[in-house]
Order: sequence, then structure tokens, then C-alpha cells
Amino acid sequence: MKAEITKKQRRRPRSSYEKRKARYGYGFISLWLVGTLLFFLIPLVKSMIYSFSSVSIEPGNLKVEWAGLSNYRHAVSKDPQYTDLLEETLIETLWKTPLILIFSLFIAVVLNQKFRGRTLSRAIFFLPVIIATGPVYEIISGDIKSTGNTGAAQFSTMFRTDLVGDLMQFLGVYGMSGRITNFITAVADNVFGIVWSSGIQILLFLAALQNIPSSAREAAQLEGATSWEYFWKITLPCVSPFILANLIFTVIDSFTNPMNKVMRRIMTFQNEDMNYGLAAAMAWIYFAVVLIAVGILSAVISRFIYYENE
Repeated sequence: MKAEITKKQRRRPRSSYEKRKARYGYGFISLWLVGTLLFFLIPLVKSMIYSFSSVSIEPGNLKVEWAGLSNYRHAVSKDPQYTDLLEETLIETLWKTPLILIFSLFIAVVLNQKFRGRTLSRAIFFLPVIIATGPVYEIISGDIKSTGNTGAAQFSTMFRTDLVGDLMQFLGVYGMSGRITNFITAVADNVFGIVWSSGIQILLFLAALQNIPSSAREAAQLEGATSWEYFWKITLPCVSPFILANLIFTVIDSFTNPMNKVMRRIMTFQNEDMNYGLAAAMAWIYFAVVLIAVGILSAVISRFIYYENE
């Protein structure tokens, strides 16, 4: 009897350690997979169907009728604001993204130094990530049209005071073109928004800076390298993979921001006009534009990324 049991045990292959780890991993993410299926993939498929359909509300049900590409044609050619808002959003993202990355890297380098109050300073710059909601940003930035809060405008005057012309005159800079002046004014008016959108990027750059071995700085000091040379020769190449990650995150975050004008236009058709088909078509056009923008930027920036194993 004992011989038969031992023989059966030998026939049963024991699961390897890797297979057991894989099962634990699948068990750990099982709830996430269920949530992704129920709350992401199914609504994604439904929105695709709605974008090609005429959706009307009936008592207790939605009536979906096939409409072909009519919603897409309406969004591109008939809607008076959608394409203009889409172009405006693309241009705004194009000039805001480099500023956010440069500012995030600069602040991360500063916060990586040893000084009193460093923990508090890190917490302050990361605070917008915790409270980064649309209503909070509207109140602080003073968007009176959305909030109707007159006190918000008084609070936000420190970020919106037009001091560009006076500053340029004080510095003795005259005769600038209108485009340069408008750009500088736009940057000055959006300083608060740039700082508000840099929390995650600063955190990622801090993680990259802390992974640089101290021996690299010691070797650079022995060779007589200045801080400027150390930044360009060691710091920047080491954090370059995180530049690509932050670039993709910043672009997607900018396109999906609740304060985004295109997002507001889509939500207006969905919530106020109850035109689900047109709203879905606009959302899918916007999604395609985001994918193309991220793909082009990733292809360009990836050529300048330095990896240690290369």
C-alpha cells in the first residue's frame, strides 16, 4: 500500500516555484482584472458602438440606431468649436510640456540637495498631487465662470497680475515681436498651472537622482569637474529614461485634464445635450489624436535616451 502511494506521488509533478509565484501574482491582480473588464473594457466597447450610432433616450432604455460616420463628420466639419478647441489644446500642450519637464527637473535637483526643511519642501511640491481635483484647481486659479466664486479671483491675482511689460522695460528689453510678448505673457499667466502639474514629475526625477551612485560624484570631483559639467555629463544622461516617462505622463495628463477645453466640450454634449453618439465620436477622435501625439514624441525623444546597459 505504501509503495502504491509513493508511486502515485512520484507520478504527480510538483509545481515549480515560478508557477506558484505566477499564481500568486494572478490572484493578487484578479480584482484589478475584474474591475478593468467591468469598468473599462465594456464601457470602451459601448462608447465605440455609440460613436457610430444615433443614441436617443427612451423610458427605461437607450435606443441605439446605426448612423455610420455621421457623428464623426459632424464633429469635424459641422461643430463650430471642436476643431478649434482641439488645435488650441495641442498648441498649449506643445509649449507647456517642455516647461513642466524643465521645471520638474530643476526642482528635483534642488530638493535632492541636503538643506534644512527638505522634507517639508518635498511635501509642499507634492501636495497638488493629493488635492489635484478639478473644483479645487478652479477655486485656486480663479475660474469664475465655472465656480462663480468672486473670492477666487482675489486669491488668484498673485498669479495673474500682468507684470511682463513692466519687467521687460525694467530690464531694458524693447521692441520685441508680438508673438514673443504673447508667449511670455502666456507663460507668466500659467506659472501656477505649471507648478500645479509638476508633482508626479518631480517625484520621478527625485527617484532617478537618488539612484545615481555617490561614487560618480566622487569620481567627477577627483577629475576636477564643475557642477555644471557634472549635470550635463552624469546627471542628465542618468535621468534621461525618466524624461521619456515624464514626457508621456505629462502629455496624457494634459489631454485628460478636467479643465481641458476639449474635455469640457465632450462633457457638454454628453451631460447637457444628452447626445451620447456625438460625444463618443468626439472622444474617439480625441483619443486617436492623443495616441498619435504620444507616438511621435516617444519616437523622437527615445533617440536621445541613454540606457546603462547600452
